[in-house]
Amino acid sequence: MSSSRLMIAGAAVAFALALQPHALLAQEQQNPGWFVPPSGQRPAAPARPAARGAPPAAAPTQTLPAPAPAEETEAPSQQMQVQLPPAPEVPPVPKGPPTPAAIIGVLSYPDALRVSTAYQAADKTFNERHKKLDEDAQKEQAALRDLGQQLANERAKLSPEQIRQRERELQDRIGDSRKKFGDRNRVIQEAGQYVMAQINRTLEQVVQQVALSRGINIVLNRAQVLGTTADFDITPQVAAVLNKVLPAVVIPPDGVSPLSMPPPKSEPGGAAVASETQPTPGAKPTAPPGARATKPAPGSPSQKR
Repeated sequence: MSSSRLMIAGAAVAFALALQPHALLAQEQQNPGWFVPPSGQRPAAPARPAARGAPPAAAPTQTLPAPAPAEETEAPSQQMQVQLPPAPEVPPVPKGPPTPAAIIGVLSYPDALRVSTAYQAADKTFNERHKKLDEDAQKEQAALRDLGQQLANERAKLSPEQIRQRERELQDRIGDSRKKFGDRNRVIQEAGQYVMAQINRTLEQVVQQVALSRGINIVLNRAQVLGTTADFDITPQVAAVLNKVLPAVVIPPDGVSPLSMPPPKSEPGGAAVASETQPTPGAKPTAPPGARATKPAPGSPSQKR
C-alpha cells in the first residue's frame, strides 16, 4: 500500500463527518404548514413529529449516510391508449352549510425560533459539541496521516510479513476511528432531534391557543405569503408565550443518546419530569414516550445563518 493511499484512507474520518450537516436545528426551521383550529373548542395537545423530515416526538436513531448508488435510468413509459368503460353519472350534491369566513393569521416559524430562549440555549450547546467533535476528528486525521507516512518511510526496512502486519493495524485504526466518530456524530444528531421535538410540540400548542384567543381559524406560513401587514402577524405573541411556557428544554448529556435515557418520571398530577441521569450500564435502551422505531434518516442543533 503506497503512502498516498494510506494518507487518503486516513482522511476518511474527516470526510465521513463532512457528510453530516452541522446545523442540527437548521432543518427544523422549515415549516410544513399549520392548521385550522376547531371553532369554539379547545384543541387537544397534538402528537407532533419532532423534526422536519425526520424525528417523531423523540429522536429516532441516526446514522451516517452511505454514498447512494447511481440510480438506473429508466426509459420513459409510453402512455397507454385504451378505451375506458362509460363513466358513471355524478348526481348533484345536496346543498350544505357554507364554510366559515376565513380569519387569517400569519406566523414566521424561523423568527419564533430565533427569539426562543430554549432554542438559543440548545443552539449554543450543540455548536460547542460539534466544535469539539471537529477538533477531535482533525487530531485523529493528523495521527492517521503520520502513521501512514511513517509506514511509507520504513517500508524498505521491513519484511513483507511486517509490512502486512503494519498495514492491517493501520486499517483497523482507520475503521475504529470512523466508527467512533460516526457514533459520536449520530448521538449529537439524535439529541438535536430530541430537543426539537420538545420545542415543536409546545410551539404548535402555543400557536393554537394564540389563534383561538384572536378568533383565527387559518394560520399561514409567512414565508409563503407575498404580502401582509403586522395586524395579521401573530409571531411576536407566539414567541412571547413560547418563552413563558417553555423557557428551557431537556438536553441530553454530552455523549448520551435520548434513546438510551430513562423514561421521564411522573409527578403527582401527571406532569412528566425528564431525567438527565446516565443510563444504567447494561440496561436495554428505552425510547422516550411517543418514540417510534424508524429507519435511519439523514438530518438534526445549530443554525448556520
